[in-house]
Amino acid sequence: MSANKNLLIELFVEELPPKALKKLGESFAGALLESLKAQGLVGAAAVSTAIATPRRLGLHLTDVLHKAADRTVQQKLMPVAVALTADGQATPALLKKLASVGADASLLPELKRAPDGKSEALFLDLLVPGAALAEGLQKALDEALAKLPIPKVMTYQLSDGWTDVKFVRPAHGIVALHGADQVAVKALGLSSGRSTRGHRFESLAEILTIESADSYADQMREQGAVIAGFAERRAEIERQLNAAAAKEGLKPIADEALLDEVTGLVERPNVLSCQFEQEFLAVPQECLILTMKANQKYFPLLDAAEKLTNKFLVVSAISPADAGAVIQGNERVVRPRLADAKFFFDQDRKKTLESRVSGLAKVVYHGKLGSQGDRVERVRAIARAIAEQLGGGALTAQVDQAAHLAKSDLLTDMVGEFPELQGIMGGYYARHDGLSEAVACAIEDHYKPRFAGDELPRNEVGLVVALADKLETLVGMFGIGQLPTGDKDPFALRRHALGLVRMLSERAGTLSLDALIAAAVPAFGALIKDPSGPLIDFIFDRLSGSLREQGYSAQEVDAVMALRPQRLADVAARLGAVRAFAALAEAESLAAANKRIGNILKKSEQAVEARVDAALLHEPAEKELAGALAQVQSLSDAFFHNGEYAASLRELATLRAPVDAFFDGVMVNAEDPALRANRLGLLKTLHEAMNRVADLSRLAS
Repeated sequence: MSANKNLLIELFVEELPPKALKKLGESFAGALLESLKAQGLVGAAAVSTAIATPRRLGLHLTDVLHKAADRTVQQKLMPVAVALTADGQATPALLKKLASVGADASLLPELKRAPDGKSEALFLDLLVPGAALAEGLQKALDEALAKLPIPKVMTYQLSDGWTDVKFVRPAHGIVALHGADQVAVKALGLSSGRSTRGHRFESLAEILTIESADSYADQMREQGAVIAGFAERRAEIERQLNAAAAKEGLKPIADEALLDEVTGLVERPNVLSCQFEQEFLAVPQECLILTMKANQKYFPLLDAAEKLTNKFLVVSAISPADAGAVIQGNERVVRPRLADAKFFFDQDRKKTLESRVSGLAKVVYHGKLGSQGDRVERVRAIARAIAEQLGGGALTAQVDQAAHLAKSDLLTDMVGEFPELQGIMGGYYARHDGLSEAVACAIEDHYKPRFAGDELPRNEVGLVVALADKLETLVGMFGIGQLPTGDKDPFALRRHALGLVRMLSERAGTLSLDALIAAAVPAFGALIKDPSGPLIDFIFDRLSGSLREQGYSAQEVDAVMALRPQRLADVAARLGAVRAFAALAEAESLAAANKRIGNILKKSEQAVEARVDAALLHEPAEKELAGALAQVQSLSDAFFHNGEYAASLRELATLRAPVDAFFDGVMVNAEDPALRANRLGLLKTLHEAMNRVADLSRLAS
């Protein structure tokens, strides 16, 4: 029996939840691999392949040992003072300890003395036998099942009629093979063997006997009609989708989550082309796409202009010789769904958005913040305030109209059926009502960005309403103390904060964060307490995390965020300037000096003003620094006010030599109070000049 062979473990179960299958498969295979590695049963060149189909979870793993190598473990016995007598003989305590590990006094010369905290201890090298594969696999299987992220546990009985088992779905078999040899393990009331089942309808035999770990994939594919690997099956579905679409000169809609879910529904995919009546294309394509994807798990086909066509693809779980009946069945099933969507669309357009606004007063938003109607009025007030900051009566009027109507589609049949379409349907209905394209786009876009990487609102009206909508949520929830905790964020405040940050950073450069929040708070009247401080902290925390994810270092981010720049559009330029400054030869010395100056100013017992009296400059070094600072500061300030932050810091870098000379030759805390105050004033002036772009002390090592 060779030591290294490939291992197969397969758990055969009833149909697993498709949306959870990918995660279940990755967790099961990953936990098995991790445990086997930890036990020394996996070779260095091992390759793992996760197995996950609707009816099985498992792992194929190469280079697995029959038995792990023995290893030496150093075990602490006890302190030397307790273990040995004055003449170096073993004490009864030591003899008892040795006996407990299967040793005796004959090993006394082999014991090692080594420091252990403040004293010395005796250590014994023990040879620990490596785990046998059966033992190690049993441990790994138990751990993998315990760690499995089961969305909802089922309780079922074993064949004895008495024993209850809890698992994601009833399990019916375990295959465990090391090469061609069976490995004896038990789990979920089952003992391992080499028998499994293939495709529920298309397997060549009811029971498949797996010859070896390496024959498994081929046997499952050829005899069982199953592609066992999740990744392989997903790739095959994608290949078939693209090939079928290409025959029509079209392309399937891109949806990674749908692709994962469909991969979790079939064991061997067969992609078929279907179509529906052209008349349904009069319905907004978002409605048709959503109903096909969400309700039927179909892949709509788009043309080159990204417009929906009347063709779609089905991933079938069976491959009959004549697929006509399957195609007709899917076309028949989708027709009532599309008819429902058309009915909702036609009915909704019989009422204007304006006529629905009053109904929002009956829709509860939050117990402490009133109805959706109340919320609309707050969003309107905030949106008008933002529009006034941006200027223009025409903009304010359009913004007010869009904010007034933005939530009306919540009362439509289509959004009632598909909440994901809120905003989108409002845009369609606004156009039907004859409203301007700017207002219609704003209604459609006011939830944007909905997720990380989503596009921003297309026009200025939409941008203002989107800002107002997110501000209303953030200010309102913080104002009543409804803050996110840990991983719980029921009102998506983290997402709202990041959306706000993106809009202010990328599109609304003239707006400042503190002014926006200050403009939003009055809209709530006495309903809330002013949450400005904690909310600004929260937003800057989200911004800091986002910047680190974009590749900026913690030092760079901390240096800029320490100043809390309220115009978020400036943050990227400030970070770039800090990075450029940090690369200069003078940066490290100036950062350290800046930190030192900050500490000196903090320790001052008197208030320090950034003012220097030239008549009180006595030492050459302080005169030189004051003169250099006066010359550099004007240039640095000019660059700063023009937004040229890198140039502003570059000018300050020339102060390194006079700053170093100052600290080498000048006593800041002079006995003369006037001299001391003047020198502190010089340092305060320097500190303010150096920290306009960022807190440079954060760059000190």
